[in-house]
Amino acid sequence: MFLESDAMFDTSFDILVVLFFVCFFGVIGYVVVKVVVQWNRNNHSPLINVPATVIAKRADVSSHRYANANDFSGAHGYRTTSSTDYYITFQTKSGERIEFSVEDSEYGLLIEGDEGVLSYQGTRYLGFKRV
Repeated sequence: MFLESDAMFDTSFDILVVLFFVCFFGVIGYVVVKVVVQWNRNNHSPLINVPATVIAKRADVSSHRYANANDFSGAHGYRTTSSTDYYITFQTKSGERIEFSVEDSEYGLLIEGDEGVLSYQGTRYLGFKRV
């Protein structure tokens, strides 16, 4: 009787392990497919150059706190890292507002009220040239 319960536990555990890996790789597969579909959609979108004005800038800061258990001094503390994503909202002459994720260098060069020509392809920001 003891052997039967061990065999049942092994089978249940095996099923859970397989289920975990199916879910894990399923999520990874979904994300990869989503990125490839968006990349393909952007590549098949027309290149658009339109007069626009920078109307807003925002930065999204994310902080992550990790347990610092591998500290050789014996102290058990926390380590915090952060990352920042930068966004700029443009308004075209027709009144359409479009927000793009941009690099930090581009974010620093543009200010609200700048007027110029916005270049983009689908959801892909290509640049902004002041006039």
